[in-house]
Amino acid sequence: MIQVKGLKKDYGGHVLFEEVTFTVHPGERIGLVGRNGHGKTTLFRLLLGEEHPDEGEIRIPKGYTLGHLSQKIRFTERTVLAEGCRGLPPAEDGQDETYRVEAVLTGLGFSPEDFQRPPSELSGGYQVRLNLAKVLVSGPNLLLLDEPTNYLDIVSMRWLTRFLLNWKNELILITHDRDFMDRVTTHTLGIHRGRIRKVRGKTQKLYEQLLREEEVYEQTRRNDEKKRTELEQFIHRFRAKASKARAVQSRIKALEREGRKEQLRRIENLDFTFPAAPFSGKWPMEVEELRFSFSPESPLLIDGLRFWVGPKDRIGVIGKNGKGKTTLLNLLAGERTPSAGSVRRHPNAKIAYFGQTNVDRLHPDRTVEEEILHAHPGIDRKRARTICGAMMFGGNLALKKISVLSGGEKSRVLLGKLLVRPANLLLLDEPTNHLDMESTESLLAAVDAFPGAVIFVTHSEMILHALATRLIVFDGGRTTLFEGTYRDFLERVGWEEEKEETGGTKEENAVSRKEIRRLRAGIIAEKSRILGALNGRIAKLEEAISLLEAEEKTSSQALLVASEKGDGAAIEDHARRLHETQEKLSALFGEWEVLTEEREERLKIFEEQLND
Repeated sequence: MIQVKGLKKDYGGHVLFEEVTFTVHPGERIGLVGRNGHGKTTLFRLLLGEEHPDEGEIRIPKGYTLGHLSQKIRFTERTVLAEGCRGLPPAEDGQDETYRVEAVLTGLGFSPEDFQRPPSELSGGYQVRLNLAKVLVSGPNLLLLDEPTNYLDIVSMRWLTRFLLNWKNELILITHDRDFMDRVTTHTLGIHRGRIRKVRGKTQKLYEQLLREEEVYEQTRRNDEKKRTELEQFIHRFRAKASKARAVQSRIKALEREGRKEQLRRIENLDFTFPAAPFSGKWPMEVEELRFSFSPESPLLIDGLRFWVGPKDRIGVIGKNGKGKTTLLNLLAGERTPSAGSVRRHPNAKIAYFGQTNVDRLHPDRTVEEEILHAHPGIDRKRARTICGAMMFGGNLALKKISVLSGGEKSRVLLGKLLVRPANLLLLDEPTNHLDMESTESLLAAVDAFPGAVIFVTHSEMILHALATRLIVFDGGRTTLFEGTYRDFLERVGWEEEKEETGGTKEENAVSRKEIRRLRAGIIAEKSRILGALNGRIAKLEEAISLLEAEEKTSSQALLVASEKGDGAAIEDHARRLHETQEKLSALFGEWEVLTEEREERLKIFEEQLND
């Protein structure tokens, strides 16, 4: 168990957070959320002792171990497997636990042939995966994972989800993938406006609580301002009257005592829509017998792929890393030439392309505004500034040099460049990489609202479930078109690697899938029955709370009027009614809290059953 008390961290006069207090209890899996730059990674460094707080303390029990995913690459062994084994804790009985390392490496996408390769030959992404394997097999008391999915493909992410659901010790996870976080965590810890909140349950529960708190704060602030104005008017009106001297002095002291609540600073969010170009025609794009390899001697990445793109399609491109997904988008965008076959674009097709490698095309010496201006010769400075503001580069932030931007900020610049010209076909290659959770959801909403067609590469199952109506699947050495949603794909086809894990003949697997569908239907029916009853009780409580809040407001106003008139009997009567109403409200809120907690717990259980 870890206890954090009164933590404060300041960088050059800028307070990142303060008065941070929370406890990590045994077995808790915590999702850490907050906007980019609000201190999530700094909190990890404080827990690890890599930085020291300006105030407060972190209590870690003696013998309690912390393990974290390091982005620093430093390998000492000659093979991947040997390097992975360095993560194993000393075996008490001398038992060889190499099998554990092999299982984790396989789950993270390493093949048996990779086990004997030197780590230095791995790509940067696979080197980070090797670091992840080492920390997973080390079995620390507290596992700290900062964006572990950045270098994982969709199959490895599904494996990591299953692994973390079975993690018995403590976990704190940072990720921009809200769906992944909600699947594996039991609690949510949020850094917001320099403070921390912790709730039992998913991210949505935390955000709803923060929203309620800010609504209450703002309502209280407005009420206080109204009361302050009335007091100031009274003081101004009766300051010169000797008979009102005591009342004036009383109100002056009340003003001094109460202080003033500051208006909450507006938090910037991505706020944009993709500009749409009209399309007249049957298909924006048709692909016929597409083949591609990097050279005549290289294996084919794509062989015989055929598909058409409808005017409003949402086509998800999925598969493991290195199988050709980015190459396919390059071919569709006209940045590569097919080895055979064709990509035919309709004359009216207007394509906007967001590519992973396009970050390298940003000029480091240009400002954000200059990059937007260079996207098209017809754009003026006013329009460029509007786009900068939509991408959260308002005011002087638009004058920041590209060279000093973070990965997430550069991604926002690339998105901004897509807004310069209207399009009717978006090609998006992992557009959510480096974006925080809030920006990812804004992008998802913009893509959903776009009236044209979208072809997108992603490893996020949340985005696939939300958007994809058709799929291009790179799996089992083939590239195929799947007509259906991602859920349809999982239920009817599934990933080759996961089929190998289950084993069995084709007929046995078919029976297994049928049984899974039957079990799934039973769980969904039970979930609907139980949650439906809970939702009904919660709705009735919320209706009762709403009525009592209206009564509370009426009593408060009546009490204020009675106080100004100095009517003692009325003051006593309204004060009693207000107190009774507030007591009823407190009891109802307590009941509401218990029921919502139960709903979250039930929902968590059902989702874990469905995942299993």
